[in-house]
Amino acid sequence: MFAWIWSTFREGRIGALFGSLICSSQMESTGATRMHQTSPSLHSPLLPALLLVSVAAWPSFGAERTAADAWPAASAVLQRFITSQEKTSRWPWPLETIEIEASLPKLEKTGWLRAIRKVLPGEKPHYDFLEISGDRTVKNLVIARYISATERAAELPASSVAITPSNYEIRYAGNVCVGDRPAYAFRVIPRKNREGLLNAVLWLDSETSIAVRESGYLAKNPSVFLKRVNLTRENALNAGAIEAKITHILVETRLVGPARLVIVERPVTD
Repeated sequence: MFAWIWSTFREGRIGALFGSLICSSQMESTGATRMHQTSPSLHSPLLPALLLVSVAAWPSFGAERTAADAWPAASAVLQRFITSQEKTSRWPWPLETIEIEASLPKLEKTGWLRAIRKVLPGEKPHYDFLEISGDRTVKNLVIARYISATERAAELPASSVAITPSNYEIRYAGNVCVGDRPAYAFRVIPRKNREGLLNAVLWLDSETSIAVRESGYLAKNPSVFLKRVNLTRENALNAGAIEAKITHILVETRLVGPARLVIVERPVTD
């Protein structure tokens, strides 16, 4: 067992590893292959541990196969995902709610924001703030800077950051489970150290080709004051469509220690 785990770590198949372990556990207890899609709490010790273990496993991936050599179904899902990025807006909903919970654990400070974000073609997002509370340092140094960084990232050409063979080396990493739905894991490695690219593991839903999970770290730090930016993005699906986007971010800063954020975005339907 331990030899298999170690070899999986060396191959960089962290997505397949977690999927296999959790699915196997569910099979033994329920008789079904299942992994519940959950989002760790901002203060949970599990998130930093998973990020630390996963990124430590990535540098070596000699036993992985390229997507072209993988199971044909996985390759077809990947191709549909790549094609869909040309049609999908970087802001999936013109009107959405956004909730941000942030903290500076070393300083024991927290902050909270809730707003409605309106996105019009060719314009910067407009925020109507419904609630903002907590420590001023967190609000100014963490939440406000996250919003600013998100707006700057949206100004980058979509083609320069899309997960495509021109921007990334893409390798098939195995099968995983999200809820009761099978998915395929891919290792995506930036071809250049460029802003907006993510060194990550990508999970694609096998039926819809939607990215249900993307976990990794920024290839290029956006500031000299940051050591590393780790993040996990998850899309919660309902009837084959995205009903919520959940993002966990762990920023290793040089001045105030780690900063943590949990961002939940949902469409406004009324």
